[in-house]
Amino acid sequence: MDHLEALDKQLNYLVYRLFGERDSRVRGWLLLDSYLPTLAFTLVYLLIVYLGPLYMKDRPAYSLKKVLIVYNFAVTILSLYMLIELICSSWAGGYRLQCQSLHGAGDGDVRVAKVLWWYYFSKLIEFLDTMFFVLRKKNNQISFLHVYHHASMFNIWWCVLNWIPCGQSFFGPTLNSFIHVLMYSYYGLSTIPSMHKYLWWKRYLTQAQLVQFVLTITHTLSAVVAPCGFPIGCLMFQSSYMTTLVILMTTSRWSSSSQDEVFTSRSTRLKITEH
Repeated sequence: MDHLEALDKQLNYLVYRLFGERDSRVRGWLLLDSYLPTLAFTLVYLLIVYLGPLYMKDRPAYSLKKVLIVYNFAVTILSLYMLIELICSSWAGGYRLQCQSLHGAGDGDVRVAKVLWWYYFSKLIEFLDTMFFVLRKKNNQISFLHVYHHASMFNIWWCVLNWIPCGQSFFGPTLNSFIHVLMYSYYGLSTIPSMHKYLWWKRYLTQAQLVQFVLTITHTLSAVVAPCGFPIGCLMFQSSYMTTLVILMTTSRWSSSSQDEVFTSRSTRLKITEH
């Protein structure tokens, strides 16, 4: 126990040295006062990513159909709540679209911070995405982009909630919550065969994600061009991180398209040979 407390103190000392004093408005909020729980959850997640497929290798895949229906619709409802509350709280707080400071809206900033805590917590819930892939032996879905995005977002948003829990930080989660309403509603409905013909938005999901990233980068950099007191370092980190997601997603999409072309070409040559 003493070793754990010592590790906790060292980690917190390190993050304080890196980022300075935390925002006092979020003191005492669940999981925020110490970095150790967030780090521990992330390490367990990465361990499952590595060991899970090895454990499932010689075991039959789980169906999990009913579990997936409940999970996907639960995340859809949570995402819809965050979307609506972020719009309402930022509107009520008089938030500006171009650049919003951390202390310009009083109680409105705290309201935004509260819903952004749920956004941070949702990144922990979304670790289950990967665990379901492992249990269903969908290892091709566990890409570097998938693991990188899930693991990093949970840690990044711990930092966001501790140092920049409102203001300019509202924009990206608002867009992302909208995208997640589309994504998780699709995932949930796709488990019901009779609904497949109605899922017309599936083809637009990747494009919507890319548009989200580009809009977030644009919004972030606009606060660099016309500053409002929001930390420049945080703005540059966010735009850089979003750029890595754009690069990884477009590269992954290009690779998948190339593989599909190769598969189609091979299938065509096989059919010609058979005839």
